[in-house]
Amino acid sequence: MKSTLFKKGKLIILGLALMLGATAFTLNNGRYYEIAKNLEIFSNIYKEINMLYVDELDPGELMKTGVDAMLESLDPYTNYISESEIEGFRFRTMGKYKGIGARVVNFDKFPTIVSIYKDSPSDKAGLKVGDQFVNINGNDVANRTFDEVDEILKGSPGTVVACKIKRAGLSAPLDIELIRDDVVVDNVPYFGMVSDKVAYVSLTTFTQAAGANIKKALKELKEKNKVEGMILDLRGNGGGLLMEAVNISNLFIPKGELVVATKGKSPEWDKNFVTRGEVYDEDIKIAVLINGRSASASEIVSGVIQDYDRGVIIGQKSYGKGLVQNTKDVGFNSKVKLTTAKYYIPSGRCIQSVEYKDGEPVDIPEDKRAQFKTKNGRTVLDGGGVLPDLILEKQTYDAFTQALIDQYEIFQFVNQHFAGVDSLPNLAEYKFEAWDDFKDYLNASNFEYKTASEKSLETLKADTEADNLEVQNQIKAIESSINKQKTAAVEWNKVTIIDLIEKEVANKYGYQRGRTQMNLRNDKEVEFAIELLMDTERYNKVLN
Repeated sequence: MKSTLFKKGKLIILGLALMLGATAFTLNNGRYYEIAKNLEIFSNIYKEINMLYVDELDPGELMKTGVDAMLESLDPYTNYISESEIEGFRFRTMGKYKGIGARVVNFDKFPTIVSIYKDSPSDKAGLKVGDQFVNINGNDVANRTFDEVDEILKGSPGTVVACKIKRAGLSAPLDIELIRDDVVVDNVPYFGMVSDKVAYVSLTTFTQAAGANIKKALKELKEKNKVEGMILDLRGNGGGLLMEAVNISNLFIPKGELVVATKGKSPEWDKNFVTRGEVYDEDIKIAVLINGRSASASEIVSGVIQDYDRGVIIGQKSYGKGLVQNTKDVGFNSKVKLTTAKYYIPSGRCIQSVEYKDGEPVDIPEDKRAQFKTKNGRTVLDGGGVLPDLILEKQTYDAFTQALIDQYEIFQFVNQHFAGVDSLPNLAEYKFEAWDDFKDYLNASNFEYKTASEKSLETLKADTEADNLEVQNQIKAIESSINKQKTAAVEWNKVTIIDLIEKEVANKYGYQRGRTQMNLRNDKEVEFAIELLMDTERYNKVLN
């Protein structure tokens, strides 16, 4: 037995040597032995568990659990991508995937469509936002998890999905057949003029051709308008392909300038990425919008614009992801995405967050972050995201409005109110005016909302009952006051709720483009950026 194990160990060591020999790493024999030994231990444990554990196990799920636990000990971005997750990976990097072209969430017991991509299989089949799947290919899907439904919906292009659909306003389910296909998602869902001289371009992800699409959008706007400034909206953009960050920077930065440098353990990851083409527009004034969900490639572009003093960054501090990932095939249509380097933008800073809590970056005080200089000598910081040149307060909703959003009340109202309406002409000019209808809907719904005072009062009631205190009349008076305030909360938030209803209507009828365009309505950050770009003196003062 000992001899057999020794032979196995030698074979594993030989195999590892062959695999690792192609890399630039130098490992001594002791390290080879440790790797081989632990691989065999893991293999033996995995085999024994699958053979002898009391309950039936899914071997693939068991292995994924082990791999995920191992990778979790490294950083948040080193992940195992199983065969079942490969379509999601393709979507995040390529902007396309194989499926039905709709975003689905579990709501009210049924998988519910909350958005549809234009010209996707769902769109061509006549599905609508608000539709709920009752049955898919003969499988009842009530109370199914998202992963279970996603697995049923996925499939090869050209294959058919037979669905029973529950739709607001109809008493019986609809039978609809979809034909799966490649779904391509536009990374520039909307561009247009937001004032006489200011262009606006929204970029949602750094997938293929992101740079070319921004250039195309800006060129089209400049051909028809006298454009003096542009707003590049990277809010909520989680990044993507590094080369697209280089391509976008090259639109505004001259040829031959450093965009980003990567440095890793292996010399093969030590690279400088410079602008390779002629600059498209070196003079246009630029405002880049970022927030706490702008990450990775978004931080490269905004950081480059800031480091070269090429434009003004507006909004809230970005997420803080300065790590570079690469993928390696590990067999059976699976991949491992692992961090191979850190990236450094032109000033020399790395914007990677250095502390995390519960998986989210921890804010580092500015006096503890290293200082660097922009081209014009302005001070910028490392160690946790790009700090905007002009910081704006993040838009938030009060507890009442947030409860409406979280419980999908506005989503449900729009789908009920517009049941049977197939399209809305002049969507960009649409104004919601049926306020009383919304209030009637809310009164009849199961909407639950408790104020902070109400929650405190419940604790007080329990305490007074335990202490046998006679304060029922006082408590009833407080309850009455709270209920009056809750009723009044609808009117207090009327302007905000109407704005949210209009945006949900745009989501229902306008696809990505309509939704993005409607989001510009009452957008305080866009309004601020327009004012800045039109005030050349102030704009230059920020950069100098």
